[in-house]
Amino acid sequence: MAKKNKPLDVETLWRIDRLGAPSLCPDGTRAVAALTRHSMQGNDSRATLWLLSTRGGAARPLTHCGDKDGQPQWSPRGERIAFVAKREQQGHKDEQPQVYLIDADGGEAERATTLATGVDALRWLPDGRGLVFVSWVWPQLAGEKAQAKALAEQARRKESGYATSEIQYRHWDRNLPAGREPMLHLLELGRDGRPGRVRNLMQGSGYSLQRHEPDTHSFDLSPDGRRLAFAFDPQDPKRIENRHAIAELDLASGRIEVVLQDADWHFTAPRYGPDGQRLAFLAQHDALKHTAPEQLAVWERDSHSWDVVSGQWDHAVQAPLLWEDDGQSVLLMAEQEGRKHLWRFDLQDRRAERVVSGGTLLAFDKRAGVLVTLADSIEHPGRVSAHLPGRASRRIEAFNDRLLADVALGRTEEVWFCGAQGDPLQMWLTYPPGFDRRKKYPVLHLIHGGPHTAFGDGFHYRWNVQAFAAQGYVVACVNYHGSSGFGWAFLDSITHRWGELELQDIERATDWLLGKPWVDARRLFASGGSYGGYMVAWMNGHVPPGRYAAYVCHAGCFDWTAMFADDAFSWHAKELGAYYWDDAEQVRRQSPHAFAGAMATPTLVIHGALDYRVPDAQGLAYYNTLKARGVDARLLWFPDENHWILKPRNSRQWYREFFAWLERHDTAGTVTRKGASKALKGRARTATRAA
Repeated sequence: MAKKNKPLDVETLWRIDRLGAPSLCPDGTRAVAALTRHSMQGNDSRATLWLLSTRGGAARPLTHCGDKDGQPQWSPRGERIAFVAKREQQGHKDEQPQVYLIDADGGEAERATTLATGVDALRWLPDGRGLVFVSWVWPQLAGEKAQAKALAEQARRKESGYATSEIQYRHWDRNLPAGREPMLHLLELGRDGRPGRVRNLMQGSGYSLQRHEPDTHSFDLSPDGRRLAFAFDPQDPKRIENRHAIAELDLASGRIEVVLQDADWHFTAPRYGPDGQRLAFLAQHDALKHTAPEQLAVWERDSHSWDVVSGQWDHAVQAPLLWEDDGQSVLLMAEQEGRKHLWRFDLQDRRAERVVSGGTLLAFDKRAGVLVTLADSIEHPGRVSAHLPGRASRRIEAFNDRLLADVALGRTEEVWFCGAQGDPLQMWLTYPPGFDRRKKYPVLHLIHGGPHTAFGDGFHYRWNVQAFAAQGYVVACVNYHGSSGFGWAFLDSITHRWGELELQDIERATDWLLGKPWVDARRLFASGGSYGGYMVAWMNGHVPPGRYAAYVCHAGCFDWTAMFADDAFSWHAKELGAYYWDDAEQVRRQSPHAFAGAMATPTLVIHGALDYRVPDAQGLAYYNTLKARGVDARLLWFPDENHWILKPRNSRQWYREFFAWLERHDTAGTVTRKGASKALKGRARTATRAA
């Protein structure tokens, strides 16, 4: 076997093919998935659809002409695949994504809709005679022509102002369409399969889907195709934290009936059972605590009663939900101690059984007894596997095997240590390729965001531990108090006292690391994004200077009062314990800016101007504060990026600045960079001279 001697560099990272969620054909013999390939030269990406055989054989492309083909869904009879795309066809270029149909055996894709307001989130009718999807429309306007006219008039406006009276008016990196609502539409298909009319199923009803990220988990169709269940916000005004209810829409009459609503509970992700008489859904006891986990619940049509069936299972359940054919159990995803598995939850015994172990399970589908999964780990990007009855699981694609064949990845180890309050804590350690315990190494903390997420066994493109380890660092990822996947009490433990337990956890992890003979105590670094960025800013005001050589703060929260400009401002009081006008001191003692007088550790601050979750003024204020105090600081600001850095060349710049900053402050030793490019080395030398 050839020796793997090439560390994972950023160029290689961006050449990795990225697979989307697979959809199975009805007989389970084939899956279709979107495959995205990025171009560093073009600074863009292209997504096409590929067919994967669950029985063996090479993957083959299904679409060729598209640019952003995605969300493929196999038709119920297996003869066609629907997907969402923006294309140019027959002299017409799509301004918004549309529904396309293609024969499962290939050929030319056919545009099936021409909606001015665009299309998202597809589901087939069970009989294959139509597709239900989401489109953002003006609720008071009936018909496609009226919608198109309103959109054209808006486009012709010379004014650029965005006027609204909504509380929820922007999300992540975009303003929500003013005056428009996400509504369910039906595309009818004729007996010959030809596209017919499109009608708004919610027209004039007063109902719409959630304003933030409506998707295919928001609704489901009954097996007989007569009903449609959807989650909605019954409250006014609409807020991101409102508790949702579930309603049923009769497709023949258009009548809508609310079937699940409780003032204390939040309901989402409805999924019909095989007989159509039951709904599985996610239920969160939000009145008990806003951090309460989403649990599996079932509604019975006959009794119109519902019950939380996973209440004794201390795991947060994640959509999608998928019933087994016998109606006795439900497939679902849930995290457990830094990994995400596929589980089968038995409704009679109320017991969860692990079906497929992570890594990190990203998506799954099951048809005709065949299960396909998409999963990754710290050691590999996403892979699709088939799980056939009575056979061992096996991969059904090899997209990245040749690219990564000679890439040397660092070994990853899961360790546990004693954290705050004496609780056991998990930490992932990824060692540099060729790690030698007889040598001394620098340590880099990667502190995850959230805070109620976790650093899992997954392949993260924006914070890739292998790319950092390839630079010569031992990379430490601590799942501090507040992280998901370790039970509700652990997740909720930081509420109303942000920074306290998390800091103890990171510092105890550092103490644990300093007890190892292969750690160089003079070469400790800490970095983080979002809440992780908050943590390194918090550390700068609470950890004595000199303990860490430098920090990196990406999209970090700095001032909780000024953070009220974000898109989730109504959530702050739940986490912090008060609004700033009700208890200024309660908010202040959890805010890094209040401790700026103690900040002295050099920091690289990174932020994107399109970040509405943590507005870029947070990063700019932190950087300006450090500069005003005479602390060594550097700013990397992107005018065209949001909470994440998504463009290939911007990502390359991000990594280069990150690595150069660490090297600049790694004065106690020389970090080996076997895979560093000449451009990276030149950038690092330039930064050193500039200092």
